[in-house]
Amino acid sequence: MNIGTNWAKYHTYRASTLHEPRTIEELQDVVSTAPKIRALGSRHSFNDLADSAELVSLAALDPAIVIDDESETVSFSAGLRYGELGVVLQEAGWALRNLASLPHISVAGAIATSTHGSGVNNGTLARAVTALEIVTASGELRAIGPVDPEFDGAVVSLGALGIVSRITLDIEPTYEVRQDVFSGLSWNSLIDNYDGIVSRAYSASIFTNWVDDAVGDVWLKSRITDRKPPQELYGAAKAATDVHPLPGVSASSTTPQSGVAGPWIDRLPHFRMDFTPSNGEELQSEYIVPRQHAVAAILAVRALGERIAPHLQITELRTMAADSLWLSGAYETDAVGIHFTWKFEPAEVLALLPLIEDTLAPFDARPHWGKLFHTVRRELYPRLPDFVALADELDPSGKFRNDYLERNVF
Repeated sequence: MNIGTNWAKYHTYRASTLHEPRTIEELQDVVSTAPKIRALGSRHSFNDLADSAELVSLAALDPAIVIDDESETVSFSAGLRYGELGVVLQEAGWALRNLASLPHISVAGAIATSTHGSGVNNGTLARAVTALEIVTASGELRAIGPVDPEFDGAVVSLGALGIVSRITLDIEPTYEVRQDVFSGLSWNSLIDNYDGIVSRAYSASIFTNWVDDAVGDVWLKSRITDRKPPQELYGAAKAATDVHPLPGVSASSTTPQSGVAGPWIDRLPHFRMDFTPSNGEELQSEYIVPRQHAVAAILAVRALGERIAPHLQITELRTMAADSLWLSGAYETDAVGIHFTWKFEPAEVLALLPLIEDTLAPFDARPHWGKLFHTVRRELYPRLPDFVALADELDPSGKFRNDYLERNVF
């Protein structure tokens, strides 16, 4: 069987078998009998993290969404995507605290790779997890929650512990958000007021190509119950019309801006759920640095602007709160993600990654697990030995081990 490629058409899956179980019992049987296997989600990884001799998709499982009003949690099959879950929550009067820029990605894949949204008080998406069910190498269904000592190691799992079959997340009452975009922010204003800018709204994104005289656009996403956004942002003016993250591209695929309020599910992501993301037009890499180093790291990358810009579509800066998850990019530190969206130029981009990583090394940059990166500095993950021990305990046969992780991490 030809499984095809990842979202960007950069990686062709080598797996010859794709299992699509319809029940948990079928999933347990598949996992227990496979010699090597990984879970295939929404194919949004930009490396071969989600590849193996055999793959299993959970898309055919019953979503089995259960909202518990008393505990303010929702549990569901791990095959769901955020957009699908969000619609159900919104209809029931509930919400998630944060979302990534795309609602099309799978919940399980985003959690496993420490994907994040934005907001100085909002953690990575994995921070919302309150329980997991994992099918281990033997086919056993194992429940893991916060009372278990391995919980903080099992959430951001890189798929190395087993096949996550069910997830429970914290939820809160639904809320409305408005988006306002500000253009023309100067570099001096960004450097002098970085904390004030990213703290000015519930969620903030800063877009730049590093070489223009002005930084680029700043997207502020404000909860309606919070203070209103400013009329101008440290010298940057409100955009007159909706914009796309990429200059000159139609905003038809983006969620509504210009201060028009709407449900969280239709504002926290940058892109609409009914928009189908492009395929094969980009590559992505991201480095997450402690927030205390944000300004110094930004200045260091800007010094590379002339090298980066010819191969770049856009860079986005997003802030996140610290967590306790062993392999999270925000482990024990408030952090800033420096997210590069590249042109589809694999050779040129791969050649730039060592330069960018060397430049960011003094600022303890951790790569996003699901993006392109060159090396992993193991010393930045103090709980990595504990994670490896947990993987060996749950998977002594190495069934879930992945060549990419073996080369670059373990």
